[in-house]
Amino acid sequence: MNRLRALLCGLLLLALGSGACGYSEEEMQVQRDRVDQLQKKLDELDKQHKETLGKLTATELRNAQMTEQLRKMGVNMEDQKRDMDEMNKLVEELKAKERQAQARLATFRNMLSRFQAMIASGKLKVKIVRGRMVVELSENILFDSGRADLKQEGQQALTEVAAVLASIDDRDFQIAGHTDNVPIKSAKFPSNWHLSTARALTVTTYLAEHGVQVTRLSAAGYAETQPAASNDTPEGRQQNRRIEIVLMPNLDELPDLSQLSDLAK
Repeated sequence: MNRLRALLCGLLLLALGSGACGYSEEEMQVQRDRVDQLQKKLDELDKQHKETLGKLTATELRNAQMTEQLRKMGVNMEDQKRDMDEMNKLVEELKAKERQAQARLATFRNMLSRFQAMIASGKLKVKIVRGRMVVELSENILFDSGRADLKQEGQQALTEVAAVLASIDDRDFQIAGHTDNVPIKSAKFPSNWHLSTARALTVTTYLAEHGVQVTRLSAAGYAETQPAASNDTPEGRQQNRRIEIVLMPNLDELPDLSQLSDLAK
């Protein structure tokens, strides 16, 4: 703009100077008035130019500020979205666990109701151990001392138990044999391990023969390693000589260990 003004002023002065001797004083004044008018227009254009530059500078500053704000808002929104996604995932996991817990509780209540008569008659006990339902039958109902073949009373009790277990869908059962800490050593059972395992196998076989799917059964012998009471008294030792039928958790109730798969390679 300054270069344009200087150029126009120079041209006007050159025109006035070159023709000064051919103009009257009145004509010269007219030319000077035109120069003044052009100068005013130039001043006005210069002012407008400066105002425009100022507006452009302010606009650029506002744009830069808005860009920075948007950038910050974008980061915050991304963080919030990520937090919200994680929260929703956690809520869904908690809901799934709650549904599993309710389903497990319903199964427990159903079994407890079905076993109520046997509990009342003293044939078995039902308890919750480490979040699992355990049906406990004492040795004196199922077996004679030091033996692994079922008594008549034991067969009758297990027939009732089998009817209940067979009605429970999608559940596996572990039959666990337990003894007291008094060592046994016979030709058939060299140790309490052998005796507890043999008794567990006997009960498992009987249940399979009376309606419980064999694929849902397993057997284990624990000897005296998991006492239910102290072995210091006859009453405690009697409680420890028992068969436990453990309601096993479903796979979807177990912790998800898929993230450890890479470590196992």
